[in-house]
Amino acid sequence: MGLERICRLFGLSRQAFYKYLKATEKMLIEDHVVQQMVFNIKKDHPRMGTRKIYHLIKPDLESTGIKMGRDALFDMMDANNLKVTKRKRRHITTNSNHVFKKYRNLIKDVEPNAPNQIWVSDITYIRSGEKFLYLFLITDAYSKKIMGCKLADTLDSSHGVNSLQDAINNTCKPITGLIHHSDRGIQYCSKEYIKVLQENNIKISMTENGDPLENPVAERVNGILKDEYLNQYQNLTTLQLEKSIEKYNMKRPHLSCDMLTPELAHHGSGELKRRWKNYYKKPISLEV
Repeated sequence: MGLERICRLFGLSRQAFYKYLKATEKMLIEDHVVQQMVFNIKKDHPRMGTRKIYHLIKPDLESTGIKMGRDALFDMMDANNLKVTKRKRRHITTNSNHVFKKYRNLIKDVEPNAPNQIWVSDITYIRSGEKFLYLFLITDAYSKKIMGCKLADTLDSSHGVNSLQDAINNTCKPITGLIHHSDRGIQYCSKEYIKVLQENNIKISMTENGDPLENPVAERVNGILKDEYLNQYQNLTTLQLEKSIEKYNMKRPHLSCDMLTPELAHHGSGELKRRWKNYYKKPISLEV
């Protein structure tokens, strides 16, 4: 079928037909360019969500003149199987059935407005080859920056102590009045762990009902680190963990920090715009 017959069939002029071809070609080229932008980000952040990716590539889209909104990026990534799926948590790391003292929750309905007011701690598991490894993390509740970590092959309390000491050594800001919040697992109630907190005048806060919603920031950061970085490794090493945390802290924009990276947010203060559900309700009082 000749070009003239095709144009007549669809009620198009030859000029309109070539204009359509040119627009289609331009759209395909732009989609290819955007996919390359996404691939470049996914080299370091293979499981980063689409909202964060859009935030990172938006300046490049504007500089290249490509007009693509967030919803269009969602559609493009979905069509090219670039979106990530969530994995379910199945391994239990918390044992609160012990004789050690359990402390009350000091951060209920409290919102930090600066770094080093609340640190949250949690333990998560990571499958590595044929075994499980355990990741002890301490995160600043305001900036979502990971302050301390320890990768271990057991749930021994000493690893929790090492992650806490790591966080204390890494902070460059005063921690006067700092509250440490965790679940009531034996690792955080142990005499060794409590001793380090008390020696550094850190107030102790714990969940009351074993509900993950009582420690949402820790749960969320654990999930991000695993889903977007660590689960790609078959046999995770300490070096790979450190590089992943560096990427998370230094390069990954955070929905809870007005799309700042945790490192940038950690150097600021004041209310941060949260682009999803706010877990806290009222300003912090350091007299808690």
